[in-house]
Parts: sequence; C-alpha cells; structure tokens
Amino acid sequence: QVQLVESGGGLVQVGGSLRLSCAASGSIFSINAMGWYRQAPGKQRELVASITGGGSTNYADSVKGRFTISLDNAKNTVYLQMNSLKPEDTAVYYCYTRVRIAGRREIFEYWGQGTQVTVSS
Repeated sequence: QVQLVESGGGLVQVGGSLRLSCAASGSIFSINAMGWYRQAPGKQRELVASITGGGSTNYADSVKGRFTISLDNAKNTVYLQMNSLKPEDTAVYYCYTRVRIAGRREIFEYWGQGTQVTVSS
C-alpha cells in the first residue's frame, strides 16, 4: 500500500506564490509518474502538471510559465511551485502517483486527499 501526504495549500493574494508538496510512502519500488490535478467548484477535475520518474514534464496550458513541477526521487516527493497566482487557480489540488510496488509488475495509481488553494483578489 502507498500513502500520499500533501501539504502547502492555503490562502494567497493575486500574484502571490505557493509551493505544494506531496510525499509518497510505502512499498514503492519505483515511481512511474507523479503529478497534480485540481478541481474548482462546479468544474471537472483537470490535470495541472505531471512529471515522470525520468523527469519529463507536462503542464496545462493555463499554468505554463507560472507553475513548475519537480520530483525528488530519493524522497518520493513531488513539488508544485505556483507563481503569479490568479483567482482562477482557486481549487482543491490533488496529488497522484503511479508506482511499481515491490514484488509486483503492475503499475498502481494512488491519490492524495486534496489540499485547498484559494487565491483572493
């Protein structure tokens, strides 16, 4: 089993910055990918950013140039640095990971509980 612990959400003013962290723990053999989705009230969950174990990144168009995702493989932790925040970035941010479990060949996916990010104008 794998657990994800998210931190770093909160309330910030327009133009401010926040850094989200998500630490994965458990019987992890290797990380295939980690990333962040977000869901605003009344909207569908959308991908914000993702990163593979090899470091390849992918961003939603709406956050390119403002958000940076990084992965510390030694700590099984993914970070999302969010700069120049806008009111439309307000959402619950969910961390996910796709991992290989020790002794298994399949890739498993796990999700965090979510952390609230609120950008006030």
